[in-house]
Amino acid sequence: MLYYLFEYLEQQYQLPGAGLFQFLTFRSAMAVLLSLLIAVVYGKRIILFLQAKQIGESIRDLGLEGQTQKAGTPTMGGLIIIMSTLVPVLLFADLKNIYVILLILTTVWMGIIGFIDDYIKIFKKDKKGLKGRFKVIGQVVLGLLVGSILYFHPEVTIKDKDTTRITENFKVEKVYGEEMKSVRTNVPFFKDNELDYAEWISWAGEGVADYAWLIFIPVVILIVTAVSNGANLTDGIDGLAAGSSAIIVLTLGIFAWVSGNIEFSDYLDIFYLPRAGELVVFIAAFAGALVGFLWYNAYPAQVFMGDTGSLTIGGVIAVIAIIVRKELLLPILCGIFFAESLSVMLQVGYFKHTKRKYGEGKRIFLMAPLHHHYQKKLYHESKIVTRFWIIGILLAVISIVTLKIR
Repeated sequence: MLYYLFEYLEQQYQLPGAGLFQFLTFRSAMAVLLSLLIAVVYGKRIILFLQAKQIGESIRDLGLEGQTQKAGTPTMGGLIIIMSTLVPVLLFADLKNIYVILLILTTVWMGIIGFIDDYIKIFKKDKKGLKGRFKVIGQVVLGLLVGSILYFHPEVTIKDKDTTRITENFKVEKVYGEEMKSVRTNVPFFKDNELDYAEWISWAGEGVADYAWLIFIPVVILIVTAVSNGANLTDGIDGLAAGSSAIIVLTLGIFAWVSGNIEFSDYLDIFYLPRAGELVVFIAAFAGALVGFLWYNAYPAQVFMGDTGSLTIGGVIAVIAIIVRKELLLPILCGIFFAESLSVMLQVGYFKHTKRKYGEGKRIFLMAPLHHHYQKKLYHESKIVTRFWIIGILLAVISIVTLKIR
Protein backbone atom coordinates (compact mmCIF):
# COMPACT_ATOMS: atom_id res chain seq x y z
CA MET A 1 0.00 0.00 0.00
CA LEU A 2 2.83 2.40 0.84
CA TYR A 3 4.42 1.31 -2.43
CA TYR A 4 1.49 2.74 -4.39
CA LEU A 5 1.12 5.78 -2.14
CA PHE A 6 4.70 6.93 -2.60
CA GLU A 7 4.61 6.07 -6.29
CA TYR A 8 1.64 8.45 -6.61
CA LEU A 9 3.33 11.15 -4.51
CA GLU A 10 6.45 10.97 -6.64
CA GLN A 11 4.56 11.15 -9.93
CA GLN A 12 2.16 13.89 -8.90
CA TYR A 13 4.16 16.02 -6.47
CA GLN A 14 7.80 14.94 -6.92
CA LEU A 15 7.97 14.45 -3.14
CA PRO A 16 11.65 14.22 -2.09
CA GLY A 17 12.54 10.70 -0.99
CA ALA A 18 9.38 9.13 -2.41
CA GLY A 19 11.43 7.46 -5.12
CA LEU A 20 13.08 5.25 -2.51
CA PHE A 21 9.99 3.04 -2.55
CA GLN A 22 10.70 2.14 -6.16
CA PHE A 23 13.93 0.44 -5.11
CA LEU A 24 13.64 -3.25 -4.31
CA THR A 25 16.54 -3.11 -1.85
CA PHE A 26 14.95 -0.33 0.20
CA ARG A 27 11.54 -2.00 0.38
CA SER A 28 13.12 -5.35 1.29
CA ALA A 29 15.15 -3.75 4.07
CA MET A 30 12.06 -2.01 5.43
CA ALA A 31 10.09 -5.28 5.23
CA VAL A 32 12.63 -7.28 7.22
CA LEU A 33 12.97 -4.54 9.87
CA LEU A 34 9.22 -4.15 10.28
CA SER A 35 8.59 -7.91 10.43
CA LEU A 36 11.27 -8.29 13.11
CA LEU A 37 9.77 -5.43 15.09
CA ILE A 38 6.23 -6.81 14.86
CA ALA A 39 7.33 -10.33 15.84
CA VAL A 40 9.35 -9.17 18.86
CA VAL A 41 7.01 -6.44 20.13
CA TYR A 42 3.60 -7.87 19.36
CA GLY A 43 4.77 -11.47 19.70
CA LYS A 44 4.93 -11.02 23.45
CA ARG A 45 1.38 -9.70 23.52
CA ILE A 46 0.16 -12.67 21.49
CA ILE A 47 1.91 -15.06 23.87
CA LEU A 48 0.26 -13.40 26.87
CA PHE A 49 -3.11 -13.61 25.11
CA LEU A 50 -2.60 -17.33 24.40
CA GLN A 51 -1.65 -17.88 28.04
CA ALA A 52 -4.72 -15.99 29.25
CA LYS A 53 -6.95 -18.14 27.05
CA GLN A 54 -5.09 -21.27 28.22
CA ILE A 55 -4.18 -22.17 24.65
CA GLY A 56 -1.32 -24.42 25.71
CA GLU A 57 0.38 -27.45 24.23
CA SER A 58 -0.77 -30.84 25.47
CA ILE A 59 2.42 -32.89 25.66
CA ARG A 60 2.22 -36.65 25.25
CA ASP A 61 4.85 -38.28 27.47
CA LEU A 62 7.38 -39.92 25.16
CA GLY A 63 9.92 -40.56 27.87
CA LEU A 64 12.15 -37.67 26.79
CA GLU A 65 14.11 -35.65 29.32
CA GLY A 66 12.44 -32.34 30.24
CA GLN A 67 9.49 -33.03 27.96
CA THR A 68 6.74 -32.91 30.57
CA GLN A 69 7.95 -29.48 31.73
CA LYS A 70 6.75 -28.06 28.40
CA ALA A 71 3.12 -28.96 29.04
CA GLY A 72 0.98 -25.85 28.94
CA THR A 73 3.43 -23.81 26.84
CA PRO A 74 1.35 -21.57 24.53
CA THR A 75 0.93 -22.91 21.02
CA MET A 76 -0.54 -21.47 17.79
CA GLY A 77 2.50 -19.16 17.76
CA GLY A 78 2.47 -19.49 13.99
CA LEU A 79 0.03 -16.57 14.14
CA ILE A 80 3.04 -14.40 15.04
CA ILE A 81 4.86 -15.54 11.90
CA ILE A 82 1.83 -15.02 9.66
CA MET A 83 1.01 -11.56 11.02
CA SER A 84 4.64 -10.42 10.97
CA THR A 85 4.92 -11.51 7.35
CA LEU A 86 1.68 -10.21 5.89
CA VAL A 87 1.73 -6.71 7.38
CA PRO A 88 5.09 -5.67 5.82
CA VAL A 89 4.17 -7.39 2.55
CA LEU A 90 0.89 -5.48 2.32
CA LEU A 91 2.75 -2.22 3.02
CA PHE A 92 5.89 -2.57 0.91
CA ALA A 93 5.27 -5.12 -1.87
CA ASP A 94 3.73 -4.65 -5.29
CA LEU A 95 0.38 -6.30 -4.63
CA LYS A 96 -0.34 -6.59 -8.37
CA ASN A 97 2.60 -8.94 -8.80
CA ILE A 98 1.33 -12.46 -9.48
CA TYR A 99 4.11 -14.07 -7.43
CA VAL A 100 3.34 -11.95 -4.37
CA ILE A 101 -0.36 -12.79 -4.73
CA LEU A 102 0.48 -16.51 -4.88
CA LEU A 103 2.58 -16.34 -1.72
CA ILE A 104 -0.09 -14.40 0.18
CA LEU A 105 -2.60 -17.05 -0.91
CA THR A 106 -0.24 -19.81 0.25
CA THR A 107 0.36 -18.16 3.63
CA VAL A 108 -3.34 -17.67 4.35
CA TRP A 109 -4.40 -21.08 3.00
CA MET A 110 -1.85 -23.15 4.91
CA GLY A 111 -2.31 -20.95 7.99
CA ILE A 112 -6.03 -21.79 8.01
CA ILE A 113 -5.37 -25.52 7.69
CA GLY A 114 -2.81 -25.40 10.51
CA PHE A 115 -5.10 -23.25 12.67
CA ILE A 116 -7.97 -25.74 12.29
CA ASP A 117 -5.62 -28.56 13.27
CA ASP A 118 -4.41 -26.70 16.37
CA TYR A 119 -7.96 -25.66 17.26
CA ILE A 120 -9.17 -29.28 17.24
CA LYS A 121 -6.20 -30.36 19.40
CA ILE A 122 -6.71 -27.64 22.00
CA PHE A 123 -10.40 -26.89 22.18
CA LYS A 124 -11.81 -30.26 21.12
CA LYS A 125 -9.23 -32.09 23.26
CA ASP A 126 -8.37 -34.37 20.34
CA LYS A 127 -4.61 -34.92 20.34
CA LYS A 128 -4.69 -36.20 16.75
CA GLY A 129 -6.03 -32.87 15.51
CA LEU A 130 -7.31 -32.54 11.96
CA LYS A 131 -7.52 -35.94 10.28
CA GLY A 132 -4.54 -36.63 8.05
CA ARG A 133 -6.60 -37.02 4.91
CA PHE A 134 -8.10 -33.57 5.34
CA LYS A 135 -4.63 -32.06 5.74
CA VAL A 136 -3.51 -33.78 2.57
CA ILE A 137 -6.64 -32.64 0.72
CA GLY A 138 -5.87 -29.05 1.76
CA GLN A 139 -2.27 -29.39 0.56
CA VAL A 140 -3.36 -30.96 -2.72
CA VAL A 141 -5.89 -28.20 -3.38
CA LEU A 142 -3.21 -25.57 -2.74
CA GLY A 143 -0.81 -27.41 -5.05
CA LEU A 144 -3.52 -27.57 -7.70
CA LEU A 145 -4.18 -23.82 -7.42
CA VAL A 146 -0.49 -22.88 -7.44
CA GLY A 147 0.34 -25.24 -10.30
CA SER A 148 -2.59 -24.04 -12.41
CA ILE A 149 -1.78 -20.36 -11.87
CA LEU A 150 1.90 -20.82 -12.62
CA TYR A 151 1.10 -22.78 -15.76
CA PHE A 152 -1.76 -20.73 -17.20
CA HIS A 153 -1.25 -17.16 -15.94
CA PRO A 154 0.15 -14.93 -18.73
CA GLU A 155 2.55 -13.06 -16.41
CA VAL A 156 4.43 -16.20 -15.35
CA THR A 157 7.10 -16.16 -18.04
CA ILE A 158 10.80 -16.51 -18.74
CA LYS A 159 13.12 -14.74 -21.14
CA ASP A 160 15.67 -16.59 -23.23
CA LYS A 161 18.86 -15.19 -24.72
CA ASP A 162 18.14 -15.39 -28.43
CA THR A 163 21.33 -14.10 -29.97
CA THR A 164 24.29 -11.74 -29.59
CA ARG A 165 25.18 -8.51 -31.32
CA ILE A 166 28.16 -6.19 -31.62
CA THR A 167 27.67 -2.76 -30.04
CA GLU A 168 29.11 0.51 -31.29
CA ASN A 169 32.01 0.04 -28.87
CA PHE A 170 32.72 -3.37 -30.45
CA LYS A 171 31.52 -5.28 -27.42
CA VAL A 172 29.49 -8.49 -27.60
CA GLU A 173 26.05 -7.99 -26.11
CA LYS A 174 23.50 -10.72 -25.46
CA VAL A 175 20.02 -9.96 -26.73
CA TYR A 176 16.98 -11.37 -24.96
CA GLY A 177 13.91 -12.47 -26.83
CA GLU A 178 10.28 -11.91 -25.94
CA GLU A 179 8.76 -13.19 -22.72
CA MET A 180 7.44 -16.69 -23.17
CA LYS A 181 5.52 -19.35 -21.29
CA SER A 182 7.59 -22.37 -20.32
CA VAL A 183 7.63 -25.20 -17.81
CA ARG A 184 11.39 -25.54 -17.90
CA THR A 185 13.34 -25.64 -14.66
CA ASN A 186 16.98 -25.58 -13.59
CA VAL A 187 18.80 -28.83 -12.87
CA PRO A 188 21.72 -28.54 -10.41
CA PHE A 189 25.21 -29.88 -11.19
CA PHE A 190 24.61 -30.29 -14.95
CA LYS A 191 26.16 -28.14 -17.68
CA ASP A 192 23.02 -28.05 -19.80
CA ASN A 193 21.03 -27.30 -16.69
CA GLU A 194 17.52 -27.33 -18.08
CA LEU A 195 14.67 -29.77 -17.71
CA ASP A 196 11.45 -29.29 -19.63
CA TYR A 197 8.45 -31.02 -18.09
CA ALA A 198 6.84 -30.98 -21.55
CA GLU A 199 9.49 -33.43 -22.76
CA TRP A 200 8.20 -36.04 -20.34
CA ILE A 201 5.17 -36.52 -22.57
CA SER A 202 6.91 -35.91 -25.91
CA TRP A 203 6.65 -39.63 -26.66
CA ALA A 204 2.92 -39.15 -27.23
CA GLY A 205 3.53 -37.28 -30.48
CA GLU A 206 3.37 -33.77 -31.87
CA GLY A 207 1.27 -31.12 -30.18
CA VAL A 208 1.36 -32.75 -26.75
CA ALA A 209 3.44 -29.89 -25.35
CA ASP A 210 0.15 -28.04 -24.83
CA TYR A 211 -0.73 -30.70 -22.25
CA ALA A 212 2.46 -30.34 -20.19
CA TRP A 213 0.22 -29.26 -17.28
CA LEU A 214 -0.61 -32.95 -16.86
CA ILE A 215 2.96 -33.37 -15.61
CA PHE A 216 3.69 -29.96 -14.14
CA ILE A 217 0.68 -29.61 -11.83
CA PRO A 218 1.07 -33.06 -10.18
CA VAL A 219 4.77 -32.26 -9.60
CA VAL A 220 3.77 -29.00 -7.88
CA ILE A 221 1.21 -30.85 -5.73
CA LEU A 222 3.85 -33.43 -4.72
CA ILE A 223 6.39 -30.74 -3.78
CA VAL A 224 3.93 -28.62 -1.78
CA THR A 225 2.68 -31.66 0.13
CA ALA A 226 6.15 -33.10 0.80
CA VAL A 227 7.80 -29.87 1.97
CA SER A 228 4.91 -28.74 4.18
CA ASN A 229 4.80 -32.15 5.86
CA GLY A 230 8.60 -32.10 6.22
CA ALA A 231 8.47 -28.75 8.00
CA ASN A 232 5.67 -30.08 10.21
CA LEU A 233 7.75 -33.09 11.27
CA THR A 234 10.80 -30.89 11.95
CA ASP A 235 8.83 -28.81 14.44
CA GLY A 236 9.52 -31.00 17.45
CA ILE A 237 12.06 -29.23 19.65
CA ASP A 238 12.64 -25.59 20.55
CA GLY A 239 13.91 -23.45 17.70
CA LEU A 240 14.63 -26.26 15.24
CA ALA A 241 11.96 -25.58 12.63
CA ALA A 242 12.12 -21.77 12.86
CA GLY A 243 15.92 -21.59 12.64
CA SER A 244 16.26 -24.17 9.88
CA SER A 245 13.49 -22.49 7.88
CA ALA A 246 15.11 -19.06 8.20
CA ILE A 247 18.30 -20.45 6.65
CA ILE A 248 16.34 -22.00 3.78
CA VAL A 249 14.26 -18.87 3.17
CA LEU A 250 17.30 -16.57 3.07
CA THR A 251 18.92 -18.88 0.51
CA LEU A 252 15.78 -18.80 -1.63
CA GLY A 253 15.92 -15.01 -1.33
CA ILE A 254 19.32 -15.07 -3.05
CA PHE A 255 17.90 -17.26 -5.82
CA ALA A 256 14.94 -14.92 -6.25
CA TRP A 257 17.25 -11.90 -6.39
CA VAL A 258 19.50 -13.31 -9.13
CA SER A 259 16.62 -14.85 -11.10
CA GLY A 260 14.79 -11.53 -11.21
CA ASN A 261 17.88 -9.58 -12.29
CA ILE A 262 18.75 -9.77 -15.98
CA GLU A 263 22.48 -9.21 -15.43
CA PHE A 264 22.93 -11.76 -12.65
CA SER A 265 20.80 -14.39 -14.36
CA ASP A 266 22.83 -13.94 -17.55
CA TYR A 267 26.15 -14.25 -15.70
CA LEU A 268 25.03 -17.34 -13.75
CA ASP A 269 23.33 -18.87 -16.80
CA ILE A 270 20.00 -19.38 -15.09
CA PHE A 271 16.52 -18.42 -16.22
CA TYR A 272 15.69 -14.74 -16.20
CA LEU A 273 12.25 -14.50 -14.62
CA PRO A 274 10.58 -11.13 -15.23
CA ARG A 275 8.80 -9.79 -12.12
CA ALA A 276 10.39 -12.45 -9.86
CA GLY A 277 12.54 -9.84 -8.12
CA GLU A 278 9.47 -8.71 -6.18
CA LEU A 279 9.65 -12.02 -4.32
CA VAL A 280 12.57 -10.60 -2.36
CA VAL A 281 10.24 -8.24 -0.47
CA PHE A 282 8.04 -11.14 0.63
CA ILE A 283 11.05 -13.32 1.47
CA ALA A 284 12.63 -10.53 3.52
CA ALA A 285 9.42 -10.12 5.54
CA PHE A 286 9.09 -13.89 5.99
CA ALA A 287 12.72 -14.29 7.10
CA GLY A 288 12.34 -11.41 9.55
CA ALA A 289 9.18 -13.01 10.95
CA LEU A 290 10.96 -16.35 11.46
CA VAL A 291 13.91 -14.75 13.22
CA GLY A 292 11.58 -12.62 15.34
CA PHE A 293 9.58 -15.70 16.29
CA LEU A 294 12.82 -17.44 17.22
CA TRP A 295 13.30 -14.74 19.88
CA TYR A 296 10.56 -16.48 21.87
CA ASN A 297 10.89 -20.00 20.44
CA ALA A 298 14.57 -20.56 21.26
CA TYR A 299 15.27 -22.92 24.17
CA PRO A 300 13.51 -22.82 26.57
CA ALA A 301 10.58 -21.95 24.32
CA GLN A 302 7.99 -19.45 25.53
CA VAL A 303 5.72 -20.38 22.63
CA PHE A 304 5.35 -23.15 20.04
CA MET A 305 4.42 -22.44 16.44
CA GLY A 306 2.01 -25.37 16.19
CA ASP A 307 0.74 -26.60 12.84
CA THR A 308 -0.43 -23.02 12.23
CA GLY A 309 3.21 -22.13 11.74
CA SER A 310 4.89 -25.31 10.51
CA LEU A 311 2.46 -26.09 7.69
CA THR A 312 2.57 -22.46 6.58
CA ILE A 313 6.37 -22.41 6.57
CA GLY A 314 6.60 -25.57 4.49
CA GLY A 315 4.00 -24.41 1.99
CA VAL A 316 5.66 -21.02 1.49
CA ILE A 317 9.13 -22.55 1.03
CA ALA A 318 7.79 -25.02 -1.55
CA VAL A 319 5.99 -22.34 -3.58
CA ILE A 320 8.99 -19.97 -3.59
CA ALA A 321 11.26 -22.78 -4.80
CA ILE A 322 8.84 -23.66 -7.60
CA ILE A 323 8.47 -20.02 -8.66
CA VAL A 324 12.25 -19.47 -8.93
CA ARG A 325 12.58 -22.87 -10.63
CA LYS A 326 14.80 -24.41 -8.00
CA GLU A 327 12.44 -27.18 -6.92
CA LEU A 328 14.94 -29.88 -7.93
CA LEU A 329 17.37 -28.38 -5.42
CA LEU A 330 14.98 -28.86 -2.49
CA PRO A 331 16.35 -32.28 -1.39
CA ILE A 332 19.66 -30.50 -0.73
CA LEU A 333 18.46 -27.10 0.48
CA CYS A 334 15.71 -28.64 2.65
CA GLY A 335 17.95 -31.52 3.69
CA ILE A 336 16.88 -31.19 7.34
CA PHE A 337 13.21 -31.53 6.38
CA PHE A 338 14.10 -34.41 4.06
CA ALA A 339 16.05 -36.28 6.75
CA GLU A 340 13.25 -35.84 9.28
CA SER A 341 10.64 -37.14 6.84
CA LEU A 342 12.85 -40.00 5.67
CA SER A 343 13.51 -41.10 9.26
CA VAL A 344 9.76 -41.40 9.87
CA MET A 345 9.15 -43.32 6.64
CA LEU A 346 12.04 -45.71 7.33
CA GLN A 347 10.97 -46.23 10.93
CA VAL A 348 7.35 -46.99 10.08
CA GLY A 349 8.21 -49.09 7.01
CA TYR A 350 10.84 -51.18 8.82
CA PHE A 351 8.59 -51.68 11.84
CA LYS A 352 5.73 -52.98 9.69
CA HIS A 353 8.06 -55.19 7.63
CA THR A 354 9.68 -56.84 10.65
CA LYS A 355 6.33 -57.29 12.37
CA ARG A 356 4.98 -59.18 9.34
CA LYS A 357 8.15 -61.23 8.96
CA TYR A 358 9.10 -61.94 12.55
CA GLY A 359 5.88 -61.26 14.45
CA GLU A 360 7.60 -58.47 16.37
CA GLY A 361 8.23 -54.99 15.07
CA LYS A 362 11.80 -53.63 15.18
CA ARG A 363 13.04 -50.07 14.86
CA ILE A 364 15.94 -48.41 13.09
CA PHE A 365 15.99 -45.31 15.29
CA LEU A 366 15.39 -45.03 19.01
CA MET A 367 12.53 -42.69 18.09
CA ALA A 368 11.40 -40.83 14.98
CA PRO A 369 11.52 -38.09 13.69
CA LEU A 370 15.30 -37.95 13.73
CA HIS A 371 15.69 -35.21 16.36
CA HIS A 372 13.90 -37.42 18.91
CA HIS A 373 16.47 -40.16 18.24
CA TYR A 374 19.21 -37.85 19.50
CA GLN A 375 17.08 -36.81 22.45
CA LYS A 376 16.79 -40.48 23.37
CA LYS A 377 20.60 -40.63 23.22
CA LEU A 378 20.54 -37.89 25.89
CA TYR A 379 21.81 -35.06 23.70
CA HIS A 380 20.60 -31.71 25.03
CA GLU A 381 18.00 -29.92 22.90
CA SER A 382 20.26 -26.92 22.36
CA LYS A 383 23.09 -29.11 21.06
CA ILE A 384 20.77 -30.95 18.66
CA VAL A 385 19.27 -27.71 17.34
CA THR A 386 22.64 -25.97 16.94
CA ARG A 387 24.13 -28.92 15.06
CA PHE A 388 21.09 -29.15 12.79
CA TRP A 389 21.43 -25.42 12.09
CA ILE A 390 25.10 -25.89 11.19
CA ILE A 391 24.16 -28.69 8.80
CA GLY A 392 21.43 -26.45 7.38
CA ILE A 393 23.97 -23.67 6.75
CA LEU A 394 26.32 -26.13 5.00
CA LEU A 395 23.45 -27.34 2.80
CA ALA A 396 22.52 -23.73 2.01
CA VAL A 397 26.11 -22.98 0.94
CA ILE A 398 26.17 -26.09 -1.25
CA SER A 399 22.86 -24.99 -2.80
CA ILE A 400 24.23 -21.55 -3.63
CA VAL A 401 27.43 -23.03 -5.03
CA THR A 402 25.40 -25.12 -7.50
CA LEU A 403 24.82 -21.88 -9.40
CA LYS A 404 28.37 -22.25 -10.75
CA ILE A 405 29.27 -25.93 -10.28
CA ARG A 406 28.20 -27.91 -13.33
